[in-house]
Amino acid sequence: MKIKYTLLKEEKNTKARYGKIKTNYGEYETPMFMPVGTLATVKTLSPEELKEVNAGIILSNTYHLWLRPGEDVIKSAGGLHKFMNWNGPILTDSGGFQVFSLANKKDITEEGVKFKNHLNGDSLFLTPEKSIEIQNKLDSDIAMSFDECIGWPASYEYCKSSMERTLRWAKRGKDVFNNDNQSLFGIVQGGEYEDLRKHCACELSKMDFDGYSIGGTSVGETKPIMYKMVEMSTKYLPKDKVRYLMGVGDPIDIIENVMRGIDIFDCVSPTRLARHGHAYTKYGKINLKNAKYKEDFSPIDSTCDCYACKYYTKSYIKHLINSNETFGARLLSIHNIRFLIRLTEDLRKAIKDDTIISYKEEFERNYYGKKDN
Repeated sequence: MKIKYTLLKEEKNTKARYGKIKTNYGEYETPMFMPVGTLATVKTLSPEELKEVNAGIILSNTYHLWLRPGEDVIKSAGGLHKFMNWNGPILTDSGGFQVFSLANKKDITEEGVKFKNHLNGDSLFLTPEKSIEIQNKLDSDIAMSFDECIGWPASYEYCKSSMERTLRWAKRGKDVFNNDNQSLFGIVQGGEYEDLRKHCACELSKMDFDGYSIGGTSVGETKPIMYKMVEMSTKYLPKDKVRYLMGVGDPIDIIENVMRGIDIFDCVSPTRLARHGHAYTKYGKINLKNAKYKEDFSPIDSTCDCYACKYYTKSYIKHLINSNETFGARLLSIHNIRFLIRLTEDLRKAIKDDTIISYKEEFERNYYGKKDN
């Protein structure tokens, strides 16, 4: 079946929403943070460990799985769920971000995008139809339309042209979409210009996608501009469909954008930070490579219920990170993902209690009041 979103509560002081997403793998509450499993794996973690941190939907990358092992291999395995042994919902992105990160503007045409394989330099050409074909074969629960993600800043004229192309690509992808068990999301573009965001959101809504995503954020803009772009988009989207903000995982950004009507988030930051020795805590991010943690035998965060915080100390994890032991990165990845999932759990409660503003104020007092130097 396709996913079904039910809006259960709107917070009385903000645009924050509490809801549920019904999938082939059960129901999941929103707001929700999705761990990123680019190559059909969340880096260093097993599916069982993801279940332990209460992960719901996870994200995989269409572009990277297209290159290796290839969508036909995964289809032969019975689809992405069986291939990676994940008994939960999966969202696949479209490859649109790779357009932003790998392609030159001159190689983006109406037909599609030409760029180089980052592994061997081969020439690749990705079209809206090809992106959807790959995702249909991967058999994820949620597929994304192929869009043009542009950086910031960009001129009004370029944003308008890009947004119009994104709409045409969305229609082309929807026309060839062919998987009854999969849902398809449209992506709102338009830069920082409200008339463009409005037009894109309204036109996508007319196409009646199963859900909607906000694109073109976390591409170099300031936080206030990001928040403005989100507000410009969500106000024109239907209330009965799920809203997904792509590539945003900073704790403060999650809170701010939940208050602006976003339901689901994803970001690579929890595992990337972990590999560099950084951890989220109630009192801000800390760097466990710092000398002051050498004899700190307390947990990463005394308020956290994750495996790493229950059984290991900062001193031990510092030792692992400094010794380049993978177990250190694994422990920090478990903690960082659990931290963001727990944040969204807290936000769900605050929405139900109509206390999200006071929750945000307290979170910021703690998070910014005691920083690691």
